[in-house]
Amino acid sequence: MEFNISKEKLLEGMHTMNSFGARLTGSAGHNAFVSYLKKEITDMGLEVYSDRYSFDRWEATESSILIHSDSGIESVEVSSEWPYSGETPKEGITAEIVEVKEKHIGFIGVKNKIALVKVHDLGQIPTGVAFNQRNSFPKELSLPAHYKGPVATAFVNFPLFSAAKKMGAKAIICIWQGMSSEMVKGQYLSFIQSYLGIPCLWVSEKEGKKLLRASQNKQKVTLTLLAEKEKNAKTESFYSVIEGKNSKEAIIINTHTDGSNCVEENGPIAMLEMMKYFKDKQLNRTLIFVFVTGHFRLHEFKQNDIQASSKWLKNHRDMWDGKKGHIKAVAGVSVEHLGCTEWKDVGGVYQKTNDIDVELVYTGNKKMDEIYYESVKDRKHIRTITLRGHNILHFGEGQPLRNVGIPEIALVTAPDYLTVVSESHEMEKFNLDLMYEQTLTFMKIIHKIDATPADKLGNPDPYTFGLGRIKNKHKA
Repeated sequence: MEFNISKEKLLEGMHTMNSFGARLTGSAGHNAFVSYLKKEITDMGLEVYSDRYSFDRWEATESSILIHSDSGIESVEVSSEWPYSGETPKEGITAEIVEVKEKHIGFIGVKNKIALVKVHDLGQIPTGVAFNQRNSFPKELSLPAHYKGPVATAFVNFPLFSAAKKMGAKAIICIWQGMSSEMVKGQYLSFIQSYLGIPCLWVSEKEGKKLLRASQNKQKVTLTLLAEKEKNAKTESFYSVIEGKNSKEAIIINTHTDGSNCVEENGPIAMLEMMKYFKDKQLNRTLIFVFVTGHFRLHEFKQNDIQASSKWLKNHRDMWDGKKGHIKAVAGVSVEHLGCTEWKDVGGVYQKTNDIDVELVYTGNKKMDEIYYESVKDRKHIRTITLRGHNILHFGEGQPLRNVGIPEIALVTAPDYLTVVSESHEMEKFNLDLMYEQTLTFMKIIHKIDATPADKLGNPDPYTFGLGRIKNKHKA
C-alpha cells in the first residue's frame, strides 16, 4: 500500500504553523492558524463546518520580581506566568514575602503578603496511579516506576490557590523543586482551572533560593504581572467530512488546534496530509476530521470530560451516536504530539536522552491494540507503550471518544517540554522522520479499521482501578 505523503510537506506545514507563534486559545496566532487550516482544506475541494464560540481570554504580557533590601534591589528571573491566575497594577504589588511550608495550613499567615510556595516534583508518586500498561514495542519497554515532570506536578498543585486567596494573600510565587532551570523555563502551566483572581508566577529552584532568603529576612518584594484581557474573544472548532461508500458508519479523526509549541499541537499538520491522501480514496466508511479549540482553556470548553473534544461531541451527536438515522462512529483516532524526542534532566543538566520519546498510546480494547501493533510493525523509529484508561484518567483528546463508547487509538506522547512557550517553538527537540512514520501509522490504522466489521471493533474497555501495571506480562 503506497501513501503519497512527503516529509517535505510535513516540514513545510510545521514551519507555517510556527510562523503564527504560540497558538494559545483564541489568540491572534491561534485564529490565524485555524484560518490557514480551513483554507488548506477548502482548497482540497472539501467543505468545512464551524462551531464558533466566545469566551473571556487572558494572556500575560509582562512579569517581574524585585527583592528590596537596604543595599538596593535584586532582580529574580521569572520562569513563566501561571495562566489565568490574575494581574497586578502597572506598578506591581509590593509586600512582605512569606514562605508557606505547609501547603494549606501555612496560608493562615499570608494575609496582605506575597506567598512563597515550593512545588516539588512528583517523583515519589507511583506511575500506576495514573497509567495501566497494555503492551509495548520493544517488548522490554515499560513505564517508569514513578512519574516525574512539570505538567502533572502543576496539575496536582493548582488547588493551593483557593487557600491562598481565601486567606488574603496578595500574590503567589511558586518555586519549582527538583527540576532544572532549563526544563521549567516557559512552561504554560497549569491551564485546567478557572480564572483565579490572584497573580501567580513560577521561578526556578535556583532563583527561588533568593526569595527564600528574602522570606527568612522578612524582606519586601515587588511582583508585577500584567495581562491582556479580552471579553468575548472569538475562537472556533471545525470539522470536515470525506464521504465513504457506507454513509451510516464513520471513523472520527480528531485533534486540537490551540497549543504552545511545535509539537503541542502539530496533529493538524499531520491530519492535513492524511486528508489530501484520503480525499481521492473512497473508503468503505465516512471519515470525519475534527479540529477542536479549547484544549488550553479546558475550564471553558470541556463537557463532563476533561478534554475539549467533548464539546464537539455534545454539539454533533448526529455525527457519531447512530440513533434516529444518525451516523454511527465505529472507531476514533486521536492525533497529538508527533515527532517528539526525549529530553530529561541528567545530573541536573537538561539534555536530549533519546531520538524518540516514548509514544504513549491509548487503545480502547484488545482489537484496537491489535490494529495498532499491526500498523507499527514496519516502523524504523519506534518506542511505544499502549495503555488502558485507568482510575478515570485518560490523557488527551481521545478520552471524550472513549467516554461516549467509541473505541479509540489515541497518541498522547508527553515530553517534559510539551507545554513550553519559547522563541524556537522547541524545534530543536523535533524529529521529522518520526512524525513522518507516525503519520503513516495513522493512515494504516484508518485503513485497517475501515476493513474491520463494526462488531469486531467492539466497545471501549471499562476503566481499570487501583495501581496499574507498568510492565508487560510477558518478556520479549
